[in-house]
Amino acid sequence: MDDIAPIRLGMIGGGSGAFIGAVHRIAARLDGHYTLVAGALSSTPDKARESGLALGLSPERSYDDFRKMAVAEARRPDGIEVVAICTPNHMHLPVAEKFLKRGIHVICDKPLTGTLADARRMCAAVGRGTALFVLTHNYSGYPLIRQARAMVADGALGALRVVQVEYAQDWLTESVETQGSKQAEWRTDPERAGLGGALGDIGTHAFHLSRYVSGLTVESLAADLSSFGAGRTLDDNAHVLLRYDGGAKGMLWCSQVAPGHENDLRLRLFGDKGGLEWRQEQPNVLRFTPYGEPTRLITRNGAGSDAACAAAARVPAGHPEGYLEAFANIYSDAAAMIRAARSGPEAMEASGILPGVADGVEGVSFVDACVRSSRANGRFVTLRS
Repeated sequence: MDDIAPIRLGMIGGGSGAFIGAVHRIAARLDGHYTLVAGALSSTPDKARESGLALGLSPERSYDDFRKMAVAEARRPDGIEVVAICTPNHMHLPVAEKFLKRGIHVICDKPLTGTLADARRMCAAVGRGTALFVLTHNYSGYPLIRQARAMVADGALGALRVVQVEYAQDWLTESVETQGSKQAEWRTDPERAGLGGALGDIGTHAFHLSRYVSGLTVESLAADLSSFGAGRTLDDNAHVLLRYDGGAKGMLWCSQVAPGHENDLRLRLFGDKGGLEWRQEQPNVLRFTPYGEPTRLITRNGAGSDAACAAAARVPAGHPEGYLEAFANIYSDAAAMIRAARSGPEAMEASGILPGVADGVEGVSFVDACVRSSRANGRFVTLRS
């Protein structure tokens, strides 16, 4: 097989009206690595067929059930090589299991699963086979985030002391889940979202980003979770104190009831030699302050940017890159590994850049620990492995 041939992609969920499905498709197309050839785009048969038709899928490869799709595609000589899972959280495990057991690679939306028990099952399913599993913590794909990670690892900040991360949105300030918002309906439903509301939806992003850049491991945490929305069962606001191995301390705030904040993910790290600051809504600038010196603004592909940043960038300095390009970096990094795997599983080397199943398990463990801590009136608890 030609190693540079487009990768045959399938998709579960993400049909018409689904925001994240469109994002996955754009990310997959951006660098020309993938061709969408099959899908079970909705659990409603009519909607699945209509969505497949709208995307130009052949009728025989537009399925109304992911189980049928897994069996049929595995039997085809031109079957899919990788499947993107764009469903609500409770479906991630059953879908992934069906494709992983047939050796089909998986690119799964976050969080990994809704519960820690399911996360452990997912980890076991990945471990039983040789297929690649990628989790779309897409904020790790930003060029300057990759530079920040390299700078911390290289000691530019010295020994880390403080890590602060926050992810604030305002779209659940009103109870829109009772006003016809399907996105809000499932994200506030414990049966489909899992243990965490805002924690699972955006808190896991914030947690992963802080871990990805800092390289620190959480030793324990204390959480205070709130549900401000009328009749809302899951959290829509969380304050979390973090204690890291080695003595560093952290704070994480995530909220979906913060008016004036659209998608405001921010990260700050402080060591004994300097500090770094980055904001997702202004992603092409990284603030670096060596202790006792003026703050330096590092721009993507500008003065001060490094090889890690350049490898994840596409356009010259001054041309902004953002959310979709960062998401596409996850797909492009996965493509390199999938193409290597065409020569056999042994050729597919693990990538420390790509978020995988271990990151997913840790993220769900974080949610689980936050829920346990909050129920114990904010007591410090350790994460379950």
